[in-house]
Amino acid sequence: MDTESALLTRSYLPADTSEPVPELTTGGLLRQAAFDSPAATALIEVAPPGSPSLTGASRTDRSWTYRELLDEAQHCAQWLLTRFEPGDRVTVWAPNIPEWVVLQYGLALAGMVLVTANPALRSGELRYVLEQSRSAGLVHADAFRGSDMAAIAAEAVSDPAGLPELHSRISFADWQAEVGDFRGPERSLPEVRPEDPAQIQYTSGTTGFPKGALLHHRGLVGNAYFMIRRTQLPTGGTLGSAMPLFHTSGCAMSVLGCAHQRARYAMCQLFDPELLLRTAQDQQADLIAGVPTMLVAMLDHPGFERFDLRRCSAVLSGGSSVPPELVRRVEQRLGACVTTVFGQTELSPVITQTRLDDDLEDRANTVGLPLPQVEVAVLDPATGQPAAIGEQGEVCARGYQAMLGYFDMLERTAETVDTGGWVHTGDLGIMDERGYLRITGRLKDMIIRGGENIYPVEIEEELFTHPQVSGIAVLGLPDPTWGEIVAAVVVPAGSGPPPTSADLHRHCRERLAPHKTPVRWFRAEELPLTGSGKIQKFRIREQIDAATLPELDA
Repeated sequence: MDTESALLTRSYLPADTSEPVPELTTGGLLRQAAFDSPAATALIEVAPPGSPSLTGASRTDRSWTYRELLDEAQHCAQWLLTRFEPGDRVTVWAPNIPEWVVLQYGLALAGMVLVTANPALRSGELRYVLEQSRSAGLVHADAFRGSDMAAIAAEAVSDPAGLPELHSRISFADWQAEVGDFRGPERSLPEVRPEDPAQIQYTSGTTGFPKGALLHHRGLVGNAYFMIRRTQLPTGGTLGSAMPLFHTSGCAMSVLGCAHQRARYAMCQLFDPELLLRTAQDQQADLIAGVPTMLVAMLDHPGFERFDLRRCSAVLSGGSSVPPELVRRVEQRLGACVTTVFGQTELSPVITQTRLDDDLEDRANTVGLPLPQVEVAVLDPATGQPAAIGEQGEVCARGYQAMLGYFDMLERTAETVDTGGWVHTGDLGIMDERGYLRITGRLKDMIIRGGENIYPVEIEEELFTHPQVSGIAVLGLPDPTWGEIVAAVVVPAGSGPPPTSADLHRHCRERLAPHKTPVRWFRAEELPLTGSGKIQKFRIREQIDAATLPELDA
């Protein structure tokens, strides 16, 4: 459908099929890049100054061309085939290090399934991933940010019961001895098809119960292609990012997106605002990627004005709701356009995205139009039919990029993917007559106060405009009279005094109906986030229940 000329009459947009989905595997994409751009720089390592290598390398500012990356990935695939079989699942538990990317490509070339794990997991959480995914191997860092990951890994696998397929635990600290010094025997690499499983990505955990989304090569590679083209990252350009590799924003959007453009991926080991700002400056980044909390930290950095970011033409953000005021701030301070993505792990992950040539109103207030080859609808939860234009409903998507299912969870899969193939995101949204989508909240986050539905995103966006607010989460708390009341958790901005509850109450009453104004106000130093930057409101509720969050002064 030509959305420029045809106006919608209901909240359903058919797939744009004008451009085909690339029929490539992860390994096939790397082979293609190494063939036509062998000398182009593919990967640049960026670690905090003075930090040791987590893989025993002699330096932490290494780089790889696409030819070198393919050679090391193929070597890694041969090593993997001496320990595992095609189809085996291998969990990778480490921060952003180059060997993670080599291993990602090596697993793909060997026909194995990459299982990603957040390096912040504790032993019980890591064991859950290993057990639920039925992993045959675990490759992990030994230490990171004060965490003894080697000890945690040892504890996670100490009881073999429940881990019948796990037979190998390998440390990245031994990478050179294990992989670098491997000299055979070699065997033919297996044939891998685009529809074959590539990764198991555990859902963000905003509700506390992680499910392993089984994603295929076609979905990941195709989605990265359409997404990166909409960012307009130039061929041979540079992406500066600290997005975590254990999430699709890192290992799919960043790694595979750059490969499509034969671009340089300047990969920060971790997020630190100064580290990412310096990387963007020194590597002349055309595109910077970061979730909203990262962007706020960068803009608030006291030395922001010292960095020369004139090369940057676009900022890629998403993961959680991007407040309109933040879009305006980023564009004003950086002089670059923001392209916002909306998606879900189960959809590999991007569904919609704003364009750089969208007007500011659309860039700030919507999540754009669907990417090619995906249908999007806003469905009325009561009827399952597309809602009227401008009416709120659940955002659903259907297309090539949908997951194969939750690994070993048929019932949970059926709860998310209906019989018509629609993936139900659980997000509430509104579609306009052009097909542009605006996210209004989460079905499970909706607050029902005295029978009235209240959507936290609307309140959060207004509170974010307050100059003393750096971060905000609005949620419902049980109340014997109203059923639920509205509460807000505020992260104060800067080093000055925090706002008072009276200040914030007044701010809301001037902009919102009285029943939407929070009646309880809490203060937090930071908000609990998933690896993709989504706020974990169930953890905030736990903190409130445990009385560990102080209330703001009146």
